[in-house]
Amino acid sequence: MPTLQRRRTLGFLAAALASSFWGCGFFFGKIALAEMNVGAMVFYRFFFATIGLIPLLITHRPRFNASEWRTLLIASFLGVPVQFLIQFKGLSITTVSHAALMVGTMPVILAVGATIFSKEHLNSLGWGALVLSTSGAALIALGGSHHPTANGPSLEGDLLVVLSLFIALFWILINKHLMETHDHIVVTAYGIALGTLMLALYVPFAYGVPPVHGISLKAWAALIGSGILCTATTTLLWNWGMTQVPASQAGVLLNMEPLIGSLLGVFILSEHLGPLAWLGGALILTAAIGLATHSSPPLEDPAMV
Repeated sequence: MPTLQRRRTLGFLAAALASSFWGCGFFFGKIALAEMNVGAMVFYRFFFATIGLIPLLITHRPRFNASEWRTLLIASFLGVPVQFLIQFKGLSITTVSHAALMVGTMPVILAVGATIFSKEHLNSLGWGALVLSTSGAALIALGGSHHPTANGPSLEGDLLVVLSLFIALFWILINKHLMETHDHIVVTAYGIALGTLMLALYVPFAYGVPPVHGISLKAWAALIGSGILCTATTTLLWNWGMTQVPASQAGVLLNMEPLIGSLLGVFILSEHLGPLAWLGGALILTAAIGLATHSSPPLEDPAMV
């Protein structure tokens, strides 16, 4: 039916646009990390995201029962403080281009997770893509110079980014489950607000009070951009897209993030990727594209919200 196909197409476009904006997140984060610690940077990112979502928090009232509130709290805990503090700790000790390319493992991680936990179909070619993508991630992590310097990549940083992606898997799937019965705007806005509250309670004790003075206009602009564009806008787009298409298929569009993130790192921050890292990135992209083009379409269109 044309209407269903149109919404399906728009769902893929929303996921692609979200991933493109996410690709700027490491770039903005690296700018802010030059002037503050990981905890402060992540807190301000979500603080500005929540500020941007205030109109939606006011106009969209939640109707969760007690069990659903607990589920949302778990998703917020995993998707905000746990995922982002680990991910940006990794970014602080590796490069933007390396971190972005490691995100290229996410489509396969998501496809496998959706197969196991949501019973979406992944054929033998999909499992082959998993092997190919994992090999690519290993080449990125092991290729080039891996020594802890202020500007170079590190194995520890790359692995922390990958660990954060496994945590993100559960955040995505839990949100998708909630959006089967609730508006994606409510799930997004209140999920981010709860995660920001958790950061406000934890960050001052673990990292110190986030600085207010002595921060350049450039860093504030990066924080505002990462909050409004790379967090609030992207999560709204992604969550709506997840109501229109299967997670395992939309996940391939997450490869816009490593593509854009790596290009920003190389061409704006003058970072260097070795031959093995480029090869690893190519393997990851090839695996994810192959997974999408060979995955079986769903028997039914997902519920439209």
